[in-house]
Amino acid sequence: MKLAGMAAALAAALVTGCAAEDAAAPDGRVTGRLTVFAAASLTETFTELGEQFEAAHPGVEVVYSFGASSALAQQLKQGAPADVFASAAPKNMQQVVDGGEITAGPVTFARNRLEIVVPQGNPGRISGLTDFGKSEPKLALCAEQVPCGAAAATVFQAAGVTPRPDTRETDVKAVLTKVTLGEVDAALVYRTDVRAAGDKVEGIEFPEAARAINDYPIAPLAQAPNPATAAAFVEFIRSAQARAVFDRAGFEAP
Repeated sequence: MKLAGMAAALAAALVTGCAAEDAAAPDGRVTGRLTVFAAASLTETFTELGEQFEAAHPGVEVVYSFGASSALAQQLKQGAPADVFASAAPKNMQQVVDGGEITAGPVTFARNRLEIVVPQGNPGRISGLTDFGKSEPKLALCAEQVPCGAAAATVFQAAGVTPRPDTRETDVKAVLTKVTLGEVDAALVYRTDVRAAGDKVEGIEFPEAARAINDYPIAPLAQAPNPATAAAFVEFIRSAQARAVFDRAGFEAP
């Protein structure tokens, strides 16, 4: 399995350069290259599941482009070739549906919620959402147009807090990096990202997170270069085997 960059040009090069080998077999066998555009918060789980999918289907190569769902949706609307899109929010999936790039589905396969993340030891002594309204701690949030940023806006409104971030990042992994490097005292990320970071960070749950739970939809693209393998991958992501991986990562069942 390979990880592709976000740029549509790279995705196009990967697919165009291997068009002959990427095409599904005439009899619908699952084979060839599969290009998946997926939300950044799915990096660890989809990487693991891609390896499992390849093991179950010799001859398949899963290539990912991870990034903000809003950016990925825009790339797909501009014609970037891909087989499957997995979004961290229905809004971004609907943008692709409205553009005609997706005509079947989508289906929700997981849910996620926000958690406060701080560096190990909590040097900024962060205790809850109210600290995000103070000027003293250094804080990071996702950009408002991406799913984690939109969810953050909802929880702050529910808590009656006006956040004062020092930086807004393009996706949730960029926000998490600010924390793991010790560049900020706290941030809001998904609880799955807190778990993925291990002992580099600590997580702080807060009740308002229940007000902004993100649904994760997935669907094959209407013009998928490898439609048979795309359909098989979407089915696999909804399987009990995949569910076990999502549960272990901290995702909730839909």
